[in-house]
Formats: sequence, structure tokens, C-alpha cells
Amino acid sequence: MDTSSTFNFFNFDITTAPPLQDADLVKHLSFVPGLKEILTLRQVHALEHATVWVLSGAKNAYTPFARATSPVQVDNELLGGLSTEKGFYLYGEVNISDLRRAAMLALHRLTHGEGDLAVHPRCGTNVSVAMILTAGLAVGMHLLLPRGPIEQLIGLGLAATTACELAPDVGASVQRYLTTSIPFNLEIDSITRTRDVWGRDAHFIKVRWRD
Repeated sequence: MDTSSTFNFFNFDITTAPPLQDADLVKHLSFVPGLKEILTLRQVHALEHATVWVLSGAKNAYTPFARATSPVQVDNELLGGLSTEKGFYLYGEVNISDLRRAAMLALHRLTHGEGDLAVHPRCGTNVSVAMILTAGLAVGMHLLLPRGPIEQLIGLGLAATTACELAPDVGASVQRYLTTSIPFNLEIDSITRTRDVWGRDAHFIKVRWRD
């Protein structure tokens, strides 16, 4: 049986994914509404993170599960981003020429083996994961512990502490395997100075999909 054209929807390993995996999904599952937009958004999200890393001057990006042994992370907290299916907003003072070089370099590095650049510790995904973990653990503690106020208060504290410890690594995994994807199918179209929907100053890095 010829399996050369098959693909695995559940292979989320962004460091080894074949270059045209998302394009293959769009072709084979074109009947699924919004699929291309979702896949594009994952790739844009990765490019957004990588661009922030490059602008921050990072030679080594955030590596989940290895923070204790990883090189010192470089992160410019004055920079932030917001991804859409058409591109991403970059917030913070940055020269547009530097941004253009950073975005191109980020795209090159992502698609040439530096998949860790797709993961960023300040991503909103981590906040969402922390909230879900806290809520889930708090409910679990509430059900397991006696109903006394002291026991419940201790349980809530344990839930919050445990969630804070787990959130960075769990959030990084969610980013790596779910909310980002290596942008093999993206090209940078243009970069303009603009305002977002809330009226905040930003640069918009517009991308286009290529099969």
C-alpha cells in the first residue's frame, strides 16, 4: 500500500512535523469550516512568539521542563503581541526595520529546527492554564477535604500553590502541542504601523498562506 501521501492529524510534534502537514490537512479536510483559519492562527501564534524572542536578543528560547538547566532566558517584557488569522500585532517601541529583520529571522529559525522559539512564558495560554488548574484543584480539594473552614482554606491554598508550580510547564506543553505550530505555510506580506481594535498603537505583521 502506498502511504506516501498520508498524514497524521494527531502528530503535534512541531520539531519533526513535515513541512506541508497543515497544507495537507486543509486539502484533505477542506469540508471542515474554519479549519484553515485555525491552522493559520496556530502558525501565526508561533511566529509572534519567535519574533518577540528575536527582538529580545534571545539566542536560546524558553525550553519547557528544563528551566533549571537551560541557559538564561532573555525576554523584553516591554514587548507583547496578539495573533489573528491574518497576522499579528506587535506592541512596544521598536524600529520598523528592526522588526522586519526580526520577523524574517524568526520565520527562518522556526522553520529550520528552532521550534522552542514558538513557546513563550508570557503567553496568555499560560494564564488560562493556571486558572483552569487552580479551579480544578480547588474543586478537588473541596470534595476531598472535610467541610470545616480551616480545612477548606488549607485546601484552597494547596490548590493555588500546586497550580502555580504546574502552570509554567503545562502551559508550555499546551503551547507546543496545541496553540502553536511551526509556520511552514506562512510568508510575511507586509509590516505597517497601525492601531488595534482597542485603539492601541502597534505594528501589524501581515502574513499570507502558501500551499
